[in-house]
Amino acid sequence: MKEKVVGQTSFDDCLHIATATINKIDILVSWNFKHIVNIQRIRGYNSINIRNGYQTLEIRSPKDIINYENEKEI
Repeated sequence: MKEKVVGQTSFDDCLHIATATINKIDILVSWNFKHIVNIQRIRGYNSINIRNGYQTLEIRSPKDIINYENEKEI
């Protein structure tokens, strides 16, 4: 919030990102397109992570992760 990636009302979102970062989560999946799954915010979060010696965090929507196609077994 100090870095102005998100506003003051997004404390819980910042806590979510920080928790995922510190715990070295591979991928954070969220439906929150306003404060989390947003390319400008993802770049901001990862910029802060890099400056503080943490790895970047991959952030995706559930639609990016789940395969909705019906696959037939052969």
